[in-house]
Amino acid sequence: HDASLQKTMASVIQDYFEAMTSEAEMESRQQIAELAQQTLSVAKRREEKGATTQDDTLQAATALAKAQLNAIHASGDYQKNLAVLKQAMGIDLATGIHLPAQPDTVIPADIHDLNQWLKQAQTRHPAIQQARAKWLADKDKIIQVRSDGLPTIDMTAHISRNGFPNQGLSSSTETSKEVGLTLTVPLFDGFSRHYKILEARAQAEQSEAQLEDTTNQILTDVVKAYADAKTALGVLTVSQQLLDAAQAGVDSSRRRYEKDVADILEVLNAQSALADAQQQRIQAIAEWQSARLGLLANTGILSQLPAAEKVNE
Repeated sequence: HDASLQKTMASVIQDYFEAMTSEAEMESRQQIAELAQQTLSVAKRREEKGATTQDDTLQAATALAKAQLNAIHASGDYQKNLAVLKQAMGIDLATGIHLPAQPDTVIPADIHDLNQWLKQAQTRHPAIQQARAKWLADKDKIIQVRSDGLPTIDMTAHISRNGFPNQGLSSSTETSKEVGLTLTVPLFDGFSRHYKILEARAQAEQSEAQLEDTTNQILTDVVKAYADAKTALGVLTVSQQLLDAAQAGVDSSRRRYEKDVADILEVLNAQSALADAQQQRIQAIAEWQSARLGLLANTGILSQLPAAEKVNE
């Protein structure tokens, strides 16, 4: 039950982040399209004043058309991911959903030491718990099979007053107490009991090996998820620096272009760099959220959110 619940939660949360990311990409593409529109307006004004040629206007118009095309594609991806999220949640596709905007500023959480996550996985992951329970049950079955071939003692006790059952009442008051012991000793069974014990031992050994394989697989996944989270953490920091530099470049090139110090190619290149930086930033946030989710899911504490949050405080 925990494993099924965790799988469903991970699927819904992943679809939620993808929908939120596609919404941020759509808004970013629209912002770039608006910026391209402003650049085209500036180019037209400069052309009307004779400060530039028609070539600048045509290049700005081309950049605007490309930006608008990207915005349309981004809008379609957002609608698609929103529909996938509704499907994962099991709600009607006509139901309206309002997602919060992807945060501009993300404070990375400390993902702590790898050994803490490995210990969490060993004690909390449903697959490991299931494999461990199967192994313990098979070990107990060995004791059960072995005990079935041992001698047994049954004890019975009986109290009768004023006679025995199915007899008439006695005229005198009498109490009769009886205690009996029955000893059952199994005889030769053709070694069937021996083979059953061997079979139970083999099953327990198989369950133990399965437990080791499951544990190794889960811990390997945790190590990979931890490495992804560490990488995403580093990318998250650098992506903000890239975005700040690209935004400053656009502002500088636009001022230079308006003062006839820079040409249209410099402005368009700066806008393209900004669009790329915005996408890098959006993707970095999405990868961090996905990596953190993957670390929680692979550790097996996704269905226990209070414990998960405590680990990440």
